[in-house]
Amino acid sequence: MKLETYDPTGYYDELFASQGEPRASAKPLIDWIKTLQPGDLRRSQEAAQIALFKLGVTFNVYSDNQGIEKVFPFDIIPRIISAQDWRGLEPGLRQRITALNLFLDDIYNEQRILNDGIVPRHIIESAPGFLKPCMGLKPPGGVWCHITGTDLVRDRDGQWYVLEDNLRVPSGISYVLENRRVLKSTFPSVFQTMAVQAIDDYPSHLLETLLSLAPEQLPNPTVAVLTPGIYNSAYYEHSFLAQQMGVELIEGRDLVVLDGYLQMRTTKGPRRVDVVYRRLDDIFLDPTAFNPDSLLGVPGLMDVYRAGRVALANAPGTGVADDKVVYSFVPEMIRYYLGEDPILPNVPTYLCWRDQDRDHVLQNLETLVVKSANEAGGYGMLVGSQSTAEERAEFAEKIKANPRNYIAQPILCLSQVPTLVGESNEIAGRHVDLRPYILHRGDEVYVHPGGLTRVALKEGSLVVNSSQGGGAKDTWVLME
Repeated sequence: MKLETYDPTGYYDELFASQGEPRASAKPLIDWIKTLQPGDLRRSQEAAQIALFKLGVTFNVYSDNQGIEKVFPFDIIPRIISAQDWRGLEPGLRQRITALNLFLDDIYNEQRILNDGIVPRHIIESAPGFLKPCMGLKPPGGVWCHITGTDLVRDRDGQWYVLEDNLRVPSGISYVLENRRVLKSTFPSVFQTMAVQAIDDYPSHLLETLLSLAPEQLPNPTVAVLTPGIYNSAYYEHSFLAQQMGVELIEGRDLVVLDGYLQMRTTKGPRRVDVVYRRLDDIFLDPTAFNPDSLLGVPGLMDVYRAGRVALANAPGTGVADDKVVYSFVPEMIRYYLGEDPILPNVPTYLCWRDQDRDHVLQNLETLVVKSANEAGGYGMLVGSQSTAEERAEFAEKIKANPRNYIAQPILCLSQVPTLVGESNEIAGRHVDLRPYILHRGDEVYVHPGGLTRVALKEGSLVVNSSQGGGAKDTWVLME
């Protein structure tokens, strides 16, 4: 299928308003693609994939018996976001992360939102991500969530919705940066003619965010990226960000608490570490405070953190906001803490711990998406319209056995982008989401332009996660 015959009917298409009619923001790109010779786009796609392979842009899939390390699939036709669209998204993302930060500080201290009954206390206290050892914490500058990835989707009518929040250890920014690097070298002339916002300054923004957490009196604070190690699914990203920022990449076994400080073992003896960008889950950070079986963290780390002698990004305890049941209350958080209406709506959500919601979900499984509250990567999920009767029956029993652990949402008609499919030159629509990255330092909230566009490469699939066969596209946010 060529772009001239590409039919976007049935979904909101990010590049086409109707068949043969590109959106104004995408017209220069579409016109340029039409000038290519047959096979040129496919050859460019293959060249881009080879370049990403040589760069080592990989991820790990633990459940894949064919070998865990894979090259991140990349589609060469970008997703374009107009300046007008982005102008609406930025304030909504800032509003959301500001409210979430106030929420985290509240529930680990005064708990006003729980005492006032805005968020049910039992929902927070039963959340696996709510960590009692974090009660009373006061992170530097009052900021808990320094780095956030918020997943957005667009429905058939073009309306943006927040699908979920990722506050613990959001991943994917390395793919954003490397995809752009490869595409700029593949399509240099297009970038010269289209006013695409630059994104390559993210590592410097991230480093500034991390340095802002260090005590002011330190002349040259040491920043490090803490990784679980080479077998982690996002290890490529950990090493990439450490290299781009020019900071240390460390594992728990490289660290020790000595003389009341977090210190890194070096060939010249212990060296103090002042700021840690941690890329492992909260419960593995310190076996004396959280999971006693953890071999990935550092015994005594939380004592040093409480004493204000090391900064952690993100702060421990932020994982409670990743809970999909807690997510459903973010609009109430915005109204409660900010006195504002939400700019970006949530996807309408049924909470299975509520009797009425649960009855509705059980009677309508075929038309809903059911999600486990604390799983990610496309796992623990049922897409009703693409499920068997047996799968629905199995999920119904799971919901009945543990209703607190499940939410359900209507099946959205996710927006699509023209995508090269298979080994041919065919172009077909494939569904996408978007993960912008937000950095929070002090009173400043920085929204990185664009983000990770994940694409469901399987025909008809609504699951964009790389672990489920999804890939990525470059995201072009246009200037005013």
